[in-house]
Amino acid sequence: MNQELEKQLKECFRNAKSDEEKGIKHKGLLFKKPNNEEAKGYIEKAKRELELCEFYKEKGFDYKLPEEWFYTLYYCALAILSKFGIESRSQKYTALFLEYIQETKLIDYNEEFIKKIRVYSKKGEESEVDKREQARYSSSVKIEKVEERYEETMTLCKEAISQAEEIIYSKENFHIPKEIL
Repeated sequence: MNQELEKQLKECFRNAKSDEEKGIKHKGLLFKKPNNEEAKGYIEKAKRELELCEFYKEKGFDYKLPEEWFYTLYYCALAILSKFGIESRSQKYTALFLEYIQETKLIDYNEEFIKKIRVYSKKGEESEVDKREQARYSSSVKIEKVEERYEETMTLCKEAISQAEEIIYSKENFHIPKEIL
C-alpha cells in the first residue's frame, strides 16, 4: 500500500477538520454521515452532463465537451465519496481518496476514471483538467482533438456512471479505512 498516499489523506482530513473548527471553509476532505440520496443526486447530475455533451456536439460547441466530460467523471467520484460519508472541496484529494479505496480493494472502480480527474503539477504531464482548461479558455470553438475522441470519451463516461452506480446502489455499507482516520 502506498504509505505516502495514506499520509497525505490523513493530513488532508486533519487540516479540513481544523479549518472547520476555526470557522474557515476547508479545502480538502471532511468526514460526515454517509448520504445515499446525495450520492444518487450526483449520479443524476453526471447523466445530465452527458446529455449536455450530446447537445453541445449537435450544436457545434466542441470547446464545452471536455468540461462536461470532466464533470461527469467528477460527479461520479463525489457520489462515491458521499456513499463513504466524505465531503470534498478538492479535486486533488477527491482523486487521491478514490485511488486509496480502489487500491485497498474497498471498491471496484476503473483506475482510468480516477486518472481523468487527477490534477498534475509537473510540466509535461497533461491531465483531463488541463485539456478542459485549454478547451474552455482558448479562442477556439471547433477543436479537432475533441471531435476525434468524442465517442471514446462518451463511452468512458458511461462506464464510469455504471460503475459508480454499482457502488452507490450496493447494499454494502462502506466505511472509511481506520488507517486514514
